[in-house]
Amino acid sequence: MGTVILGLIIVCIYFLPTVLANFNKHTKSDSIFIINLFLGWTLIGWVIALAWSVSENNRDKTKKV
Repeated sequence: MGTVILGLIIVCIYFLPTVLANFNKHTKSDSIFIINLFLGWTLIGWVIALAWSVSENNRDKTKKV
């Protein structure tokens, strides 16, 4: 039972950038998911996906010219 809970915690941390991108309604959440899925196992890929997911590019805000 403990290994299942540990596995779920690891998966949640691994996909944290994807969850944040979807929560923040990021316009590139699909791309963030792909980067997170295939490059998240590397620390650099995970950090890039995390930084991208919290960037100021979301669907709710309009561009100001």
